[in-house]
Amino acid sequence: MINIRALALSLGIIWGGAMLVVGWIAPLGYGGAWVTLFESLYIGYGPGLLGGVIGGIWGFIDAAIAGLVLGWLYNWFSVRFPMRKGSES
Repeated sequence: MINIRALALSLGIIWGGAMLVVGWIAPLGYGGAWVTLFESLYIGYGPGLLGGVIGGIWGFIDAAIAGLVLGWLYNWFSVRFPMRKGSES
C-alpha cells in the first residue's frame, strides 16, 4: 500500500514548484512556450511574479488531486491483484 497523502503532497509540491519557477523565469526568455501552453489551462497563470505564484497554486492543486487519484488507484489495484510468490521482478 502506498501513502496517498504523501504521494499527493509530493506531486503537488514538485509540480507547483515547477510552475512557479517557470512562470518567474519566462520574462527572461526561458520557458515561454511552456507558460503559453499552461495559460490556457490555469486561470491567471502567466510570466512574471504574480502569474508564477498563481500557476504554482494551480499546479499544486492539479498535481495533488492527480496524486490522490493515482495513489487510490494503485492501492485499489494492489489489493485486487496481489503479487504471486516467485513473480517479484
